[in-house]
Amino acid sequence: MEYSENHDDRNDVHSTAVRAGKRTYFFDVKATRNDDYYLTITESKRRPGEDASYEKHKIFLYREDFSKFSEGLAQAIDYIVQQKGEVEPRDENDYYGEEQ
Repeated sequence: MEYSENHDDRNDVHSTAVRAGKRTYFFDVKATRNDDYYLTITESKRRPGEDASYEKHKIFLYREDFSKFSEGLAQAIDYIVQQKGEVEPRDENDYYGEEQ
């Protein structure tokens, strides 16, 4: 799901949002001053309560680290699947059916 149409940040190149249960993950490709690209991954989760605020966690991933990051992520996911098995994807309506 792209949401970059309404972003006005000059260094935003491409954005994808992924809903996963009660969380949303944003994958944002940004440009440096030297026109190189890097990736920010943001986890956004609504805080319980009436203020409707969001808790956010962000990591920055640079091109020179893509390969090692991908390998580490794949190894961690493979380990979890081997230990605990595959998990069926969530039905988004279970979380967002009434709140949207």
